[in-house]
Amino acid sequence: MLADPEGNEFCVIEPGNTFLAECGFVGALACDGSQEVGYFWSEALDWPLVWDQDQETAIRSPHGGPKITWGGPPFDAKTGPNRLRFALSGSLAEIDRLVSLGAVRLGTGENGRVEMADPDGNEFSVVVTR
Repeated sequence: MLADPEGNEFCVIEPGNTFLAECGFVGALACDGSQEVGYFWSEALDWPLVWDQDQETAIRSPHGGPKITWGGPPFDAKTGPNRLRFALSGSLAEIDRLVSLGAVRLGTGENGRVEMADPDGNEFSVVVTR
């Protein structure tokens, strides 16, 4: 395990790792999270679920690129707001759709951002577009 100057952890994966084959230089963004949150983000982003085994999930853009993975239990204790988070753009109807998928609306932030949380309580925001 390595860390960048701000303390964000990352791993260098050995050659021959088939899970990350064809992902490019950045293979995956690995997250602590439940199977439910993997399903949520698959639906929210309309990205296919490319891994679903033993409560671990992964999604990937249909156009390729890195995967986003959730490792399943056990989970680290959450001690405050996430340092890294998703920022999406969408309409008010998109916010309603995300809520119907299991997100929670937390409030309104700066510059028209709607602050939300996924089913695991991870914060993300939606920049409202017209």
